[in-house]
Parts: sequence; structure tokens; C-alpha cells
Amino acid sequence: MKRSFLTAAAAALALSVGSVGAYAAQTSVEQAPPAAPYKAVSSLVKLPDFIPGLGQLFVDPSTLPGLFLGYDHHGKLVSTTYMIPIAQMKPDMHFQDLKAPAGHVDHVDIQYNAGHPGVAEPHIHIILWNVPAAQEASVAK
Repeated sequence: MKRSFLTAAAAALALSVGSVGAYAAQTSVEQAPPAAPYKAVSSLVKLPDFIPGLGQLFVDPSTLPGLFLGYDHHGKLVSTTYMIPIAQMKPDMHFQDLKAPAGHVDHVDIQYNAGHPGVAEPHIHIILWNVPAAQEASVAK
């Protein structure tokens, strides 16, 4: 059931990502560090400044566990990650309104995470990538 739900969520997200791009370039998030209210995740919880696979993460603390901005080693925004607790997921949940602050979304990944500092409970990462899959290596290590 979880697999079919995630598959449906990914399909819904893929169909809707194009409509959220308008939120994009009007904000000052293209280069790290983003403007307030965003804060480096490493300054809020015990995590490294750069997390392999996600990059340097910034979050608006009022949205936790919500929207995380991921930057590469050059300070370029490469992704937006939503962390959705498994306990909050329901069969009729929809993800068509996810914001993509950088605008264009090249592709989407959905990954399970058992928990970590800041989001201790099991959750999924919905990663809206602004770069092609081949460029994800910019945050691999």
C-alpha cells in the first residue's frame, strides 16, 4: 500500500510541479545564504553544514518539518526538499501545491528516511530538483 501511495504521490507531483514554478525567481533564494527567515539547518540541530545527497540545507524554522532549500558547494540552489512524516500521510493526500522557490523543476525524487535530528520520526523526502540528474553529483559529497 505504501508503494502504491508513493507512486500515486509522485505522479500527482510530476503533473503539478510545472504550475508551482511561478513562485520561483521572485524570492532571494538562488544563492546561499537565502534571506531571512531562512536559517542554516546546521545552526538549528546537530547536523553537518553539508549533507551528502542534499547539500547545505536552509529552512524557515516556522515551517518545520516543511520546506528545505538545498545548495551545492558553490552556493547555488539545486533542490527543494519537503520532509513529510509518515504518521501524517493519508491515502487521499495530494501534493499538487508544493512550492518550488527556484522555479523550474527538472525531476522529482521520493525517498524514505527513518529519522534524523530535526525530523526524528520516520518520514519521506520529496526532493524537487532544479538541476538535471547528472548534476546531482554537485551535492553527492
